[in-house]
Amino acid sequence: MKNKKRGGGSAPKGPKKGKAFSLDDDPFFGTESKKRRKVQLDEIESESDADVGSDGEGGGEEAEEEEMEAVVETADEKRNRLAHEFLENTRELLRRAKEDEDDDSGEEDVKEGEMDSLVGKMLQQQQLEDSGRARRAIASRVKKPEPTDEFRILVKHRQPVTAVALSEVDLRGFSASKDGAILHWDVDSGKSEKYLWPSDAVLKSHGVKDPQGRAKKHSKHVLALAVSSDGRYLASGGLDRHVHLWDTRTREHILAFPGHRGPVSCLTFRQGSSELFSGSYDRTVKIWNVEDRAYINTLFGHQGEVLSIDCLRKERVLTVGHDRSMQLFKVPEESRLVFRAPASSLECCCFISNDEFLSGSDDGSVELWDMLRKKPVCIAKNAHPLLAAQKNAEPKDGDRIPNGHIENGNHTSESYDCSSTNSWVSSVAVCSGSDLAASGAGNGSVRLWAIKSESKVIQPLHNIPLVGFVNSLAFEKSGQFLVAGVGKEPRLGRWGHNPAARNGIAIYSLKLSSEDTNTP
Repeated sequence: MKNKKRGGGSAPKGPKKGKAFSLDDDPFFGTESKKRRKVQLDEIESESDADVGSDGEGGGEEAEEEEMEAVVETADEKRNRLAHEFLENTRELLRRAKEDEDDDSGEEDVKEGEMDSLVGKMLQQQQLEDSGRARRAIASRVKKPEPTDEFRILVKHRQPVTAVALSEVDLRGFSASKDGAILHWDVDSGKSEKYLWPSDAVLKSHGVKDPQGRAKKHSKHVLALAVSSDGRYLASGGLDRHVHLWDTRTREHILAFPGHRGPVSCLTFRQGSSELFSGSYDRTVKIWNVEDRAYINTLFGHQGEVLSIDCLRKERVLTVGHDRSMQLFKVPEESRLVFRAPASSLECCCFISNDEFLSGSDDGSVELWDMLRKKPVCIAKNAHPLLAAQKNAEPKDGDRIPNGHIENGNHTSESYDCSSTNSWVSSVAVCSGSDLAASGAGNGSVRLWAIKSESKVIQPLHNIPLVGFVNSLAFEKSGQFLVAGVGKEPRLGRWGHNPAARNGIAIYSLKLSSEDTNTP
């Protein structure tokens, strides 16, 4: 009986009778943040202290500190304010565009509800394009090049160009060559500025380790470049086995990430984040965080040198290597998908969308991949044939084989030679969120492709003349121009040489028809 009484006495008591309990009285359900409630309590305490007769100077300092604390925003309040500012700016842009269109008609301004619906549609379409679920039809709008249309040299390098990267923020580009020169140039004017390597003492203070093996000093030979989505950071990698981080605003060296046991052959940033992925000859892929200046993880799986890498917004990394495989690493799930190439070594790769990929091989083929199949869904063979008379061989309608392979050009031994190193597909690129792609080799031309996702094929569009080894390609985000890094030698070796080529950055302006002529 005593235990029951004790147990009954320890039961929680409810609210007293006669008093209505409201959720507003509970501070947990209050609308104000903890910081603001704390500021108000501090103000009340300071006022009471002032009434009691505290020191005047101390009270003034406390009041200033309280005002400064009251100005501080919480993380939620900052996100809310930035979202409202972004929406207001978007509304203003749409309002100005609408006013320009309706200026001659003299119609009244658009109502606020209609403007909000236009903003919502625009943001939804932009999100679909960024995520890869909606694809822009650009390939059908590309006009056939005139005989006078060709690449023009924008920036010159002393040695063959090995990497090209374009900034998404503004019309700036970055390029690197075998002599270690890293240039920062403007697309419109072509003016370039050089990144200066710091002294060995500064590099050591930034994290560079002593050279390994027989090497007595670090090589400045650069093989890869990558620029962050906000255009603030530039990453470079090469034969010195380090990933170097640069500030694009000051063109100064920030930090060096050691850890790779082989040359760093490829780099890429995850879109919209500060995560950096690096591939190396040591068969690994490493993950870094440039904001925190920290190493995150290492991805294993390749049995040969990692040659090319790409990444979109998702934490998925696409790589190809000398082991005749292309691998898709799912970082959060800690898993990977392995895709086997039917031919010899894959040389380059890039994302089309989250579920489709494009690759180039050293046998002259361009492959289209789907995440649901372990083998290519379409292969365009002899994509860059080395013609005897340097004439472009256009494919015919009857050159398609039922298994999805496409044979380009005339199949006679006198017409082309795809066993040459000049026909190796050394670079591929896809215009972001579109159906337009490009591939480059050393046969004297860059080929444009149309990606047909419904029929799972890639169709050749046009050939654009460009003498030399096309070691890197990059599309402008809206598809206005294509940038190519060209040289007298291939990117990863010296097994080919073209004395007629010029080392530098070549740019080609794409001529697009109006959008209302799109084909579905």
